[in-house]
Amino acid sequence: MPSPSRLAAHWRRDVARVLIPKTELARRVRSLAGKIETDFRGRELVIVALLTGTVPFLADLIRHLTLPLRLDFLGVSSYGDGTESRTLIYTKELRLDVRGRDVLVVDDILDTGKTLASVLAKLRRLKPRRIKTCVLLDKPNRRKRNLSADYVGFKIPNLFVVGYGLDFAEQYRNLPFVGVLRPEIYAGRCPAPVCG
Repeated sequence: MPSPSRLAAHWRRDVARVLIPKTELARRVRSLAGKIETDFRGRELVIVALLTGTVPFLADLIRHLTLPLRLDFLGVSSYGDGTESRTLIYTKELRLDVRGRDVLVVDDILDTGKTLASVLAKLRRLKPRRIKTCVLLDKPNRRKRNLSADYVGFKIPNLFVVGYGLDFAEQYRNLPFVGVLRPEIYAGRCPAPVCG
């Protein structure tokens, strides 16, 4: 695992430590894809990815899937440049018809569960055959809805993490690892001791 001293200078200033290195991310994504392949074998899959944080994870995940699939996106926004979740806004609607189809919802992180609960309720109204969920990160200590994902990359403690698609104020998405953001970066914009 790289130490902060081996990170690029601009990342080193803001990232306290690497929580999940890129080699571990790659290994786990391959493993998740294998489980999804097994569970959906013989079926055509519709993947519904939530924008924007899920893009790096999604790209790596679908490269390991060989089953027939269709891909669509829901744009869901609940964070501005702060850290506290607000009312959900759908910024992009589905283009594909999911009625009677197998749907896999892919998201970057499951924390409070508010976003995923809203998305699942929206999708159920469209009458798919079944819905499964896949998240890169699960932060169970933040849960406010009784909800869990079917496929989970990593369970993590209540830390403010960025990288591999996850952002703070639309920055850090391009980090090739998941890192812990230094508290002074988000201090003053976070009402709780640890948020994210």
